[in-house]
Amino acid sequence: MPKKTLKKPIEKKITKSKKISQPEFEKKIMELAGKGLTSEKIGEELRQQGIHPKEYNKKISQILKDKYINPDLKNVEEKLKRVKKHYEKNKQDKRAMREKDRIFSQLRKLKKYFKI
Repeated sequence: MPKKTLKKPIEKKITKSKKISQPEFEKKIMELAGKGLTSEKIGEELRQQGIHPKEYNKKISQILKDKYINPDLKNVEEKLKRVKKHYEKNKQDKRAMREKDRIFSQLRKLKKYFKI
């Protein structure tokens, strides 16, 4: 009969949250925003470093205010640029013209929703 081996329990790596002051937290966010990260990516990066944004008074997007661009809005704007560029080269492409109009209206709706 084969010997039964006992399996070792899998150890989970628990990271303790580092508590830093509010001004240091805001400075860290601005530093990460300078690298071109969105507020969502900044949150992920901070959690990897053991800093939990929920422990602080302000949300990341509130701290960024002027620099913060909603990722949905940013993606639609980039898409509109690409379609416009394509349409300028290919005036005969009627589908691209319709797509340009559709994306523009989508962008307008998002701006209205986010009150921009």
